[in-house]
Amino acid sequence: MKKYKRAIRTVLFALLLAFVFRSYLFASYIVDGESMEPTLYDGNLLMVNKAVYDWQDIGRQQVIVFHANEEEDYVKRVIGVSGDEIAVRDDQLYINGKRVDESYLDPLRPNDGLPFTEDFTLEEVTGHQKVPEGHLFVMGDNRRDSLDSRYFGFVPADTVVGKVDVRYWPMNQLGVQF
Repeated sequence: MKKYKRAIRTVLFALLLAFVFRSYLFASYIVDGESMEPTLYDGNLLMVNKAVYDWQDIGRQQVIVFHANEEEDYVKRVIGVSGDEIAVRDDQLYINGKRVDESYLDPLRPNDGLPFTEDFTLEEVTGHQKVPEGHLFVMGDNRRDSLDSRYFGFVPADTVVGKVDVRYWPMNQLGVQF
């Protein structure tokens, strides 16, 4: 009888621990769509760190999940944070006037002579010169096929669920830290 009580107590503790981790620290998400290729593919399973932004600020080039509306969550890359001026010229990203390396885009860039990312300034696509306080400017890595801040505007930072830390399915695409 003692063995059963110990086993039941262990199982209950494991379930409680799993509930706490799932509810407060991590969440699992499925990528839906092609907007983050080649970094993430349709159907990839992700582990999202929900607690990281309690201790640090959201940073440029981090891949995040956020609530796009009441029914949908989106996975995108943070391009700009509060106060940033953003522009793309000649297929190169500039933040606050400085060119930013986006080597993560290289595997998807086609050699068809067309720009992968069309030229724009923040003001042209949002009507603002800078990213407003408490907001983010996000884009998908598949720049030609991504519904992102160029179309729906800024993302309120308080809608961010967390940072994508692990791609755990399919196993042959296992990856950490995007």
